[in-house]
Amino acid sequence: MEKQNEVKQDNTFTIINDEGKEVKCEILFTYEDEKTKKNYIAYTDNTLDSEGNTKVYASIFNPEEENPVLLPIETEEEWKLIEGILSSLTNDDNEE
Repeated sequence: MEKQNEVKQDNTFTIINDEGKEVKCEILFTYEDEKTKKNYIAYTDNTLDSEGNTKVYASIFNPEEENPVLLPIETEEEWKLIEGILSSLTNDDNEE
């Protein structure tokens, strides 16, 4: 489980990865869903996958916690919700 440190003014935070290394991540968006009553965060460590695409991660978190713990998204419905938001953000960026 990844721990999130404080969010900086530039929308970044640091996580400790599975190897114990600090990784700086950039917040892409946060979203509170009225249906699930959960808060989601999408973020990137600005690394690329094998196809040259930026890796994006998403988790559930509690924004009220001082140092929120990032929890895994477990349902297909929640993944589709996050993918839909990412897709609309990507399409908006491509139209500019």
